[in-house]
Amino acid sequence: MGHREDLLEGAKRCLLEKGFARTTARDIVKESGTNLASIGYHYGSKDALLAQAYVAMVEEISDTFDGGEAVGSDSAPGSVERFREVWANAVATMREPGSMWRLSMEVLAMGDHLPEVREHLARAQREGARGIVTLFMGGRDEDVPDSAADTLGRFYLTLLLGLVAQWTFDPENAPDAEALTEGLRLVMEAAAEPGAGGVQALGRTVVPPA
Repeated sequence: MGHREDLLEGAKRCLLEKGFARTTARDIVKESGTNLASIGYHYGSKDALLAQAYVAMVEEISDTFDGGEAVGSDSAPGSVERFREVWANAVATMREPGSMWRLSMEVLAMGDHLPEVREHLARAQREGARGIVTLFMGGRDEDVPDSAADTLGRFYLTLLLGLVAQWTFDPENAPDAEALTEGLRLVMEAAAEPGAGGVQALGRTVVPPA
């Protein structure tokens, strides 16, 4: 690998060990075996490098979200079963020790203090929305229209960020794929029969709190 790739891999390791705020340029140089000048030459700044490293890590981990052919599933794209499988794979990554998803919470919490990171990730968000659509609906990223990325894609991203937050702060009570799928089913039933029983009807399918 060249210095550019070495820096990216070194930055990934630093992020997992220290996070955004505590990682310095010298940490990355030491971890990657490069030099300080290389950061500016290849990425412009330390923050830009860290942002690209984070995006690369998200892309890598999202490969494990695929509920379709990648795991030998016969579930149809867009089906409830595909929905369950994708979230099951996502939750599995959140259960792993040292999950990189805590970095997502750091980015959200420190966004105002990491403007370059925030701007870079904001630019990458639409493509992330486009990619998550294909996980659930099948097909290729390049075939997802902007309208779908901006609506369905952002809907899935909203679910993902909420799930990450719950697994970060309250993993013992965070929902699993079955709970999310049951929630989807209840929404679908309510949409198919609006007003049919209202909130009282939920008690017939959801176990009430003790």
